[in-house]
Amino acid sequence: MRIAILTPSKWDPQFYAAELERQRALFEGSGHKVVDRRWNTADDAFLREVDAVLPLIAWGYHLDGGRWFDLLDRVAFRKVPCVNDPAILRWNSDKAYLIELNDKGVACVPTIEGEGGDEHLLARAGERFKTDKLVVKPRLSASGAGTYALHFSDNLPADLDGKRLIVQPFLTEILTEGEMSLLYFDGVYSHCGLKRAKEGDFRVQPEFGGSEEKIDPPAAAKTLAEAAIAEAPVLPAYARVDIVMTADGPQIMELELIEPDMFLRFAPDEGAAFRDAVLKRLS
Repeated sequence: MRIAILTPSKWDPQFYAAELERQRALFEGSGHKVVDRRWNTADDAFLREVDAVLPLIAWGYHLDGGRWFDLLDRVAFRKVPCVNDPAILRWNSDKAYLIELNDKGVACVPTIEGEGGDEHLLARAGERFKTDKLVVKPRLSASGAGTYALHFSDNLPADLDGKRLIVQPFLTEILTEGEMSLLYFDGVYSHCGLKRAKEGDFRVQPEFGGSEEKIDPPAAAKTLAEAAIAEAPVLPAYARVDIVMTADGPQIMELELIEPDMFLRFAPDEGAAFRDAVLKRLS
């Protein structure tokens, strides 16, 4: 097959080249041809030239949501095999899925929706969650972009004005326990990384100075991760479930089904299970 791996709209080889080559080697090692294309330039002519699309490095899609959803529509319309499925990608692009999972009994960090122009949003959230410190982020966001830790009496930052938002209580366990990332391929557990924020920050992503290490997650975290994956529109070929351990038990921070860092450097098989899960869907 001629497989397209979607890459960031703004290419910076310092951050992206190693990940692309790691994934290219996995699929070309199985006899397939891999081509890469910036996700925002994957036009209809390009889609006609490939046998499958993998959005594995489509980092930055959240910065141009209209074009991102248009691409998913065109991939689905042209019936180009895509892993994960466009229905999963669309559902997972809107962080309101966390509310849906909570409503289905899957323990996620408590979440409410709001609008950037609502001057009472933080006060309502503080009352709802019985806390004075909150986390606010756009419903379409990734990599900590547009994410703020705020007091319930603060004003919303100007760059959130007009955006659809989610608000959550700030969990101090992020600072003390870190955030676990459990990786599943075709619904089967593979490995786990623990992310910690640098001192003075709450964001665990490497671009904000966060650190990573391989760990064995507790059984309760695996049980919760598997419950979340089971509620996706279709069983994903790959999934990363970000979980924080709280006094009330594990809670899901994110269910990442689009372009997560899959910590393949921690995988016991160097990514073979990930590759096989993807190729199984494409066969």
